[in-house]
Amino acid sequence: MTSRTSSLARSRRVCAVLVALSVLPVAACTGGGSTPGATAAPATSSPTATPTPTATPTPTASYKPADASGRAQNVPVPVLPEAAKAETKEGLEAFARYWFQLLNYGYETGDVSRLVAITSPSCRACDRATTVMTGWHEAGRWIVGGKTKTPSVSTSFIIAPDGNYQVAIQVSQSPLSYYNADGTLHQADPKPEDTGNLMLAVFRDGAWYVNNIQPIVG
Repeated sequence: MTSRTSSLARSRRVCAVLVALSVLPVAACTGGGSTPGATAAPATSSPTATPTPTATPTPTASYKPADASGRAQNVPVPVLPEAAKAETKEGLEAFARYWFQLLNYGYETGDVSRLVAITSPSCRACDRATTVMTGWHEAGRWIVGGKTKTPSVSTSFIIAPDGNYQVAIQVSQSPLSYYNADGTLHQADPKPEDTGNLMLAVFRDGAWYVNNIQPIVG
């Protein structure tokens, strides 16, 4: 096993936290007598209406979560809620949930660009997690599971002396499995214990930004 894989394995243990209409011709009927010697006017047909073409809906590729047979497909990209764009209590809580949705997206795809863009590089736990996500999606490898839920997110919305807002987040994460490119299971980790985490965030340049996430002790 390469040193790269060993490093990822060590980091892994630390970070496990989407009528055609038919127009029938109308038959013209004549009735009654005709005037002798009169020439009957030629019958004229009613103009045929052109069917209005029906728009064909564009098929939407269906989402498929990762499993033992391969990596996730057509994973929906999390969308920042409108509420999360405001410097309000509700906005901060919505942003915290969104951050963990991006974490899930990283586990499924290995794409952590959106997560990194709103997270400080000094957040060591965040850096370890993104290292695992990117590393285990290289060279054909993939991750199964690791989905996080945030059943409780709350903040007093008071700026702490260090300049950060604090958000208490209860996190529950599903078990994680790591697959090699040849489809063999490298390692399966059990479901981690549910944890309490403290997110430290600031609102700057019109958007929220995470400075750190750390476990709540005690």
